[in-house]
Amino acid sequence: MPTELATVGSADGPDPRPAPPARSARRERTRERLLEAAASVFTRDGFQGASIEAICDAAGFTRGAFYSNFASKEELFLALTERQARQAVAAIEATVAGLDRGVVGRDGLDRDAVRSVIDAVTCAQGAEHSWFAISAEFELLALRDPEIGARWTQQEQALRAELAAALGRVLEGVGARFVVEPRVAVDLLLGAYADGARTAFVAGRTTADPEALEALVNLLVEAR
Repeated sequence: MPTELATVGSADGPDPRPAPPARSARRERTRERLLEAAASVFTRDGFQGASIEAICDAAGFTRGAFYSNFASKEELFLALTERQARQAVAAIEATVAGLDRGVVGRDGLDRDAVRSVIDAVTCAQGAEHSWFAISAEFELLALRDPEIGARWTQQEQALRAELAAALGRVLEGVGARFVVEPRVAVDLLLGAYADGARTAFVAGRTTADPEALEALVNLLVEAR
């Protein structure tokens, strides 16, 4: 799980370490404002171009407020990425809650249903083009810095596991399932999305074409 989440137990019994103290409501609001400001500044200036001062100014806080919540700009980005991923999971579950078991037929998933879920995810991620560019920039940084790369990889693995579990619940709710292990399906879907988005954005289009992703969903999902 991400580093902020405490381990509550193990095969040998409860974890003897105390859980980290819960953030106060005021500190949580400060953290959220910093995350909102960071998303805006990263979109405008890119990850490398964004400064901590600019993020603090956009949030209306001092550097002291920043460092009481985040150790570095990299840690802030990881927290923002985690928040984006959790918003995407929530958007999927909220969208599918309005569907029924009829979305799965002999010919696969209903096309409109698949498109609505994909749209929910991309909307939850914010502006597709800008967020993809920022993520690619950070990934380059992670490739060059082993410490950041290790933290980024750990978080990615944890979030993908959560997404796989969430999608498994969603599919079960509409009478469907993955034809492969959920984690494998998530890796394939995210890889297809990233490839399609990269191709579209480099070509100057503002959104990725969902056709290939929809086709892959139909290959990976079947009725229970």
